[in-house]
Amino acid sequence: MSSSSIKEQPTAAMDLPVLDSTCVASHTELSTGTSLKGRAMAWRKKVLTREGWLGDYNYTWLCTPALPFLNKPRSPPFYGLDVDLPLVLAISCGLQHALAMLAGLITPPIIFASALNLDPATSAYMISASLIGCGILSSVQISRIRIFRNYYLGTGLISVVGTSFATLSTATAIFDAMYKDGTCPSVTSAAGVVTRKPCPDAYGKVLGTSLVCAFLEIFMSFLPARVLKLIFPPIVTGTVVLMIGASLIGSSGVLNWGGGSNGCINGTPGTYNELCPTIYAPRPLPWGSPEFIGLGFLSFISIILTEIFGSPFLKNISVIIGLVTGCIVAGGTGYIDGSSIKSAPGITFLWVHRFKIGVYPPAILPMLAVYVSLAMEAIGDITASAEVSRVKVQGPEFETRIQGGVLGDGVSGFFSALFTVTPLSTFAQNNGVIAITRCANRRAGRWCCFFLILFGVLGKISGVFLSIPNPVLGGVTTFLFASVAVSGVRVLSYIKFTRRERFILAAAFSLGFGNLLVPTIFTHLFDRVKDNNKGLEGLFTSITIILSTPFLSSGIVAVILNTVLPVEIADSKEENDSTDPEALSYSE
Repeated sequence: MSSSSIKEQPTAAMDLPVLDSTCVASHTELSTGTSLKGRAMAWRKKVLTREGWLGDYNYTWLCTPALPFLNKPRSPPFYGLDVDLPLVLAISCGLQHALAMLAGLITPPIIFASALNLDPATSAYMISASLIGCGILSSVQISRIRIFRNYYLGTGLISVVGTSFATLSTATAIFDAMYKDGTCPSVTSAAGVVTRKPCPDAYGKVLGTSLVCAFLEIFMSFLPARVLKLIFPPIVTGTVVLMIGASLIGSSGVLNWGGGSNGCINGTPGTYNELCPTIYAPRPLPWGSPEFIGLGFLSFISIILTEIFGSPFLKNISVIIGLVTGCIVAGGTGYIDGSSIKSAPGITFLWVHRFKIGVYPPAILPMLAVYVSLAMEAIGDITASAEVSRVKVQGPEFETRIQGGVLGDGVSGFFSALFTVTPLSTFAQNNGVIAITRCANRRAGRWCCFFLILFGVLGKISGVFLSIPNPVLGGVTTFLFASVAVSGVRVLSYIKFTRRERFILAAAFSLGFGNLLVPTIFTHLFDRVKDNNKGLEGLFTSITIILSTPFLSSGIVAVILNTVLPVEIADSKEENDSTDPEALSYSE
């Protein structure tokens, strides 16, 4: 590409070379072909010419590792939302987006299936359904469909959706409550050891409850964006995201790194989880064995080395590199059970396995709180996506992107339940892919959706994911969950730490970290209440779930105190002088 086709164009994010309209016109006739014949000729040129397939993108830069003795190739130009994109670049960027999401998409269904002791066939299906559902509903977010007046569905950015980690931590507390109140079956041995039986109905009740509660976020999407930002400022969103990441590190990431999160840490003699992951595994060992720690560390260090020495392409998929490296070593040393791969179907789709949809009343309040947190997450992630895509982050157009994104999140939550997938939220890992590849084009996003659906339809791929040893998965997910926590810290770094803000954070963290470090503190809160009223019991269970979920309890405290505590005049002036739009974005 000649230098005349690139111009310096200031944007909301940064001043870097951007392809302008004259460059787009010189690349293709797609944007000017108004007749059907013209469009057909343009697509023919796209498919049958080298220019249409490769363009002049610097693929050497994309694949060159960051080694000290290698000269760094020239960076390619930035491709905006709707400029024409060479097919190879669109496909490769779409694949990078899909791979960047992959670990985050497969982790929740694996943890859900493990918590409910579901069989391998059902577990593999849940992974496939998650991938297919995310691919379908991501295409809705990437689109920008006008509903009426200035209300839209979707952001018009590469705003892909995935299973929310907020749902993950809340659903775990809900499952615990179901086993405790007898909704799910369990067996108590003579020694007092409680063994949980498979409970697919619990998953169906979570789906049904989330389907009903999704209307809250749909309603919130029609509120003005400035109102949402006023209710959920960075001090609230940062606290919530920090606690989500921190709680998942302790409840899932590190436990799996040590061997498993299914209770094998206790090593109860005479039970199936006396050893990790179970006594039926190819090479069962006690929790925390050096072999398990080493496998997890190998995956963990692979991510770090890829970030240091990898090419831009590999950096975008560093988490997958960690999984692949750990699995290769685990397979060579006999830690992988291939039965899930053998039993997985070659081709699958949604509704191959179905769950009995129901509503679990004690889960309604916690799930409503989850959808509020999803709306907060969407606002921050959409802001980040707009910045990295070099579109406006202020004004009416940006506010319609916020409105459309929150509505898309709510609609995704409704339809994901029908797809047998737990609530979805806007993913932020893809912003890093956009920044590295310098491609914010929506065609790449649509290819990402295609690859996600393809990975889900190919059932054997889900079987492969299900066979990943717990330590390998734990080493990777610990890094993922820590990244979520760091995103929360990043948001909090933008607030002014006045006495008022410090007081709010101290109060919120008192409940959040206290609950995180002593998870059973609220478990017996209402044990001494003697009342046979089922409605009252359900309310007590709901309150217990909220208090036992760190990000919910700390988030509620932060919202209340931020609302009732007065702002000092001096503090208010400082805050107005230091307003930073990046504070609204809390994910990388």
